[in-house]
Amino acid sequence: MRTLLLSLAFAPLVLAAQPLTQATAKPAETKGAIKWLSIEEAQEQAKKVPKPLMVDVYTSWCGPCKMLDAKTFSDARLADYVNKNFYPVKFNAESGTPVTFKGQKLENPEFDPSRVGGRNGTHQLTYMIANVQGRIAYPTVVYLDSDLNVLAPVQGYLTPDQMEPILHYFGGAHYKSKDYQTFMGDFKGKWTAQ
Repeated sequence: MRTLLLSLAFAPLVLAAQPLTQATAKPAETKGAIKWLSIEEAQEQAKKVPKPLMVDVYTSWCGPCKMLDAKTFSDARLADYVNKNFYPVKFNAESGTPVTFKGQKLENPEFDPSRVGGRNGTHQLTYMIANVQGRIAYPTVVYLDSDLNVLAPVQGYLTPDQMEPILHYFGGAHYKSKDYQTFMGDFKGKWTAQ
């Protein structure tokens, strides 16, 4: 119920979409850039040093996903906070690459190699973590605890300012002691639109 309420509270307008390609993309790392991991790498690190995971579930054809990369994930303040407080994962929701999650092998049985770069089948991991009331939308940023339990899938494009309280709520473990609305009543954002 808490996940459902969080999903509804975070549900911004989901925009139409456009391209990226692999199940786990790792862009070149630069200062102030998010250090993306594969889902397997994040799980291994969370076992050693518990931190929540933040999974960017995107598709290669999704325009708002590209905006999220260009305008939000490229923000140095956001990237630094994410790198310190999360294991960030970039996951292509329509990839044909199998992954292991919670010890279970997950695949995309409807993947069509001839449609890479366009709409394709949906990966089983996408259904498992990014589903909001039976609906999948892109982008969806999924927050998981260090035990890999889904805390909240947040659908749609968000600016750094819009994402700041969500990151602090999960990255600061405030979700363990208060609901999101109570947290927002006390939260004072430090990032302003640039």
